[in-house]
Amino acid sequence: MESRPTIVQHTAATRPAAAPEIPVLVGKSVAGEALVTGWGDVCGATQWVTVRWPHDHPFYAEGGRYSPLLFTESARQALSVLSHAVHGIPLGYRFGLERIRTSVNSDELRTTCRPAEIDLRITHSSVTRRRLGSAHLVSQVEARRAGRHLGTAELHYTSHPPALYDRLRGRYADAGEAFARAIPLTLPAPATLVGRLHRRDVVISPTGTPGHWQLRADTGHRVLFDHPHDHVPGMVLLEAVVQATRAALPHPAVPVAFDSTFLRYVEFDLPCLLTVAPEPPDAEGRPRTRVDATQAGRPVFTTTLTTEPRRP
Repeated sequence: MESRPTIVQHTAATRPAAAPEIPVLVGKSVAGEALVTGWGDVCGATQWVTVRWPHDHPFYAEGGRYSPLLFTESARQALSVLSHAVHGIPLGYRFGLERIRTSVNSDELRTTCRPAEIDLRITHSSVTRRRLGSAHLVSQVEARRAGRHLGTAELHYTSHPPALYDRLRGRYADAGEAFARAIPLTLPAPATLVGRLHRRDVVISPTGTPGHWQLRADTGHRVLFDHPHDHVPGMVLLEAVVQATRAALPHPAVPVAFDSTFLRYVEFDLPCLLTVAPEPPDAEGRPRTRVDATQAGRPVFTTTLTTEPRRP
């Protein structure tokens, strides 16, 4: 990897007075959930973004390890920044994920007594402008921690101007109303069964049928829902995939690769059901699991998750 260029550090002293703060750029209302610390150009369609992972993150760090989804969230936030700062997509446009493929080096997910500084190298291989102001973007992400390989990702996503997005969403466009219509919380699966320490962090509920779970979207969770959303965010869905997979496996496992396709928005006012089934192992012999989700009888997203046994 070529040498790292100077990163633009956006602090209160260096940012123009009219420039939006980083939490606004990354779509977070809680400042502590904004991971991006700076960014800069490499060349053409490639940029660097730096992120910082708290060593004691209240959701994505447990048991001496970071969740691999913190890498996914870092990529999501980095793309949000670059979409506005580099690709000229106005603030207020609404982003939607279509597909995410990620792979992580589990050895680099260990926590220490200090925050982890992560370097992301991001290339947008495709930026397609569409009629009425929408855009479709494809990006590749390479991540390093202290110079060591951490992971890779490919993300396909769209942006829509607010007026067009509201037309697409119809009666679901208002986030406050969507939150208010959320179905009552169901009982969580046992935290230890899904690899969690705390009941509050469980996002699936048992249905009484083995391998079948119901999504549990607690809109009061301050990390997963730090502000109202008009639909269930993709990060919540991916966490549900991880938990449903862990419940299906006979041993503790670390997720190391995701291949997820998002087909429809997942709404708050209808049950979302997850079905877990084994897949053939990958080329390295690592177990793979497929999780399919439906809502009102229609498929809404699907993920193939690769895991490896958790080592001490």
